[in-house]
Amino acid sequence: MPEVTCIGILVADIIGAPVIEYPEAGRLVTVDSIGLYTGGCAVNTAIALSRLGIKTGLIGKVGCDYLGEFLIDSLKKEGVDTGGIVRTDVKNTSSTIVIVDKSGERSFIHYVGANAEFGLDDMNFELLKGNKIVHIAGSFLMPKFDGIETAKALKRIKEMGVTTSVDTAWDASGRWLKTIEPCLPYIDIFIPSIDEAKMISGEEKPEKIAEFFMSYGIKTVVIKMGSAGSFGCNKQEQIYMPPFKVEVKDTTGAGDSFVAGFLTGIVREFSLEESLELGNAAGALCVTSYGASAGIKSLADTLEFIKRHKDGEI
Repeated sequence: MPEVTCIGILVADIIGAPVIEYPEAGRLVTVDSIGLYTGGCAVNTAIALSRLGIKTGLIGKVGCDYLGEFLIDSLKKEGVDTGGIVRTDVKNTSSTIVIVDKSGERSFIHYVGANAEFGLDDMNFELLKGNKIVHIAGSFLMPKFDGIETAKALKRIKEMGVTTSVDTAWDASGRWLKTIEPCLPYIDIFIPSIDEAKMISGEEKPEKIAEFFMSYGIKTVVIKMGSAGSFGCNKQEQIYMPPFKVEVKDTTGAGDSFVAGFLTGIVREFSLEESLELGNAAGALCVTSYGASAGIKSLADTLEFIKRHKDGEI
């Protein structure tokens, strides 16, 4: 039985790096590396959780194609329970061309694909019984599931006695609060990025953002702030956690890795401060390698990474 199940988007990432300049029409530029990697918020978070020692399951949708097989096989190799993944012949598996510049920052060309077909009817709630946390990853990128349907799922999960967690993506539709507001009363842990949190709440400062979300009954608000670290808030405390300084190769999956680290801390009954620190460490390790998951280590190795930084060895 999983301790955490991730629900959300599954994506195959084709990553080229480093891209020094974009080619003109009809021209060619070369890169040092092009590879096929697992991607998508739910996949990235699930793999990172599994590597950190959490029994993890995944619910989502892929196409009846090679990329779907690739994602399912890759997840199985990582020890993730794929019993909740369904297939569709209506759309191909979602995929993204990721262009990584010399600083490690990314640009994306994205095909929504099967993720657009994922809905409440695709969820097997029996797989969620006994979970400690159910985490929805990629809100705003699942048009059939976002909004009211997600709220229905969260309500049912909470009624099962399971802690709910939600991470967002950038809302290209611009609806923001209008889409996610029905979900907010049923979220226990909310983990948006700072830019997404500002767009949803209309607030600028992390403290004010947290206050806005907690007014809906959310117990813990965590804000991913990239190179500025992270911020966490509950009824008892507010904490800014500084980032770990590392050499950045590729920021793909850094936010999802942070989420996995933070949720690992919660499952293992770490304090809010320790969970934020673990999240920052997982995110930092992620960006030291190409792809969303290659840099993720075991819990023991991640804790050792934290210790070495504190001891000034890194």
